Amino acid sequence: MSKNEMIVAGVMSGTSADGVNVALVRVGSGSPGTGQGLTDAAGSHGQECPHHTTNLHHIIKLLGHTEYSYSAKVRAAILAAMNAESARIADLARLNFLLGELYAEAVLAAQRKFRVKSELVGCHGQTLYHQGVAQSFLGRKVAATWQTGEGAIVAARVGVPVVSDFRPADMAVGGKGAPLVPFLDYMLFRDAEVGRIVQNVGGIANLTAISAGAGAGDVFAFDTGPGNMVIDAVTEQLFGKPFDLGGKIAASGTVLGVVVERLLSRAFFRTKPPKTAGREEFGREFVREFLRACGNARKQDIVATATALTALSIADAVRRFVLAPASHRNSFRELILSGGGSLNTTLVQKLTEAVAPLGIRVRLSDEFGLPSAAKESVAFALLAYETWNRRASNVPSATGAKRGAVLGKISYA
Repeated sequence: MSKNEMIVAGVMSGTSADGVNVALVRVGSGSPGTGQGLTDAAGSHGQECPHHTTNLHHIIKLLGHTEYSYSAKVRAAILAAMNAESARIADLARLNFLLGELYAEAVLAAQRKFRVKSELVGCHGQTLYHQGVAQSFLGRKVAATWQTGEGAIVAARVGVPVVSDFRPADMAVGGKGAPLVPFLDYMLFRDAEVGRIVQNVGGIANLTAISAGAGAGDVFAFDTGPGNMVIDAVTEQLFGKPFDLGGKIAASGTVLGVVVERLLSRAFFRTKPPKTAGREEFGREFVREFLRACGNARKQDIVATATALTALSIADAVRRFVLAPASHRNSFRELILSGGGSLNTTLVQKLTEAVAPLGIRVRLSDEFGLPSAAKESVAFALLAYETWNRRASNVPSATGAKRGAVLGKISYA
């Protein structure tokens, strides 16, 4: 391993609040100025060495990835904190420290599983609140975000420095604090000849648009709307299951097209990027509205409709905001899918059908050597590496920031 390489543990827990993802990644700086886009097996130039990507500036090798579920009580506490109109300060403080312990345990367990010792941890934390656009508060306009999970606890338990709380630095320079994964997307999926839309479907769905031969300043990204969040919520409420495994329930239902059409007319879906979303837009209150709109429909039809809403909102965002400029219409040919939604066969099928008329085919990030479930945790390993080397890693064209920013706060062991 060269002097500038490090083994970094990336830790991610998404808005679905189902658990902790850990990726152990070897990251190093490569030699700039040679080649274009992806230059080895993980990209379009071959498949000889899965999980190993070399690009213009970095070497990224995934050494292992695993997931650990939250207990039912912990998940319930997180969801309550996200959705509550008011919350006890003591409980929020305790949750911050508890999640730090759980993140540390997840990293240590992953290290034992793969027999790898990290030198740095990049921990996104659990988002409790995200408001990327400034709103009036006490006589001032304020934007705010809150990712909980105490980095100092993780550093003390794992015994290495931890970079956490990535989003505020971007917001401090005028950005929306999200999305941050486009930094990784650009490095892994840029191609000299093919325009690619990198679509992640977690609790919230977000895309990164990388036109053929794009420079970093040409990349743009935004949240397209609900990912698994609404599907999971109605599945749990109607069937008592945390999610629709493989999309089997949705496959047995009929989509209520009028409901989907009505919801897609909402202001969020028509708002131009950059934009972000969270439970504030698609959480408990939205699910109540969604269920009212579905009326007395069969339970299977309601889950099918929630699944179609995710797929069609993505396709609508691609058509409306990615392909609309004349210069882009013939550039984009592939949509690279990742995140938990890629495991929902019905969702993937509906999305594939929805974007096919746009001349776009759907591929999975697994085809590029990056397991779908690992992408976000790999991204925060990379972002932590950049922060450790005092380099900016936000993408201003994606977040709306005025300039690049070194992201996160460092807790030392």
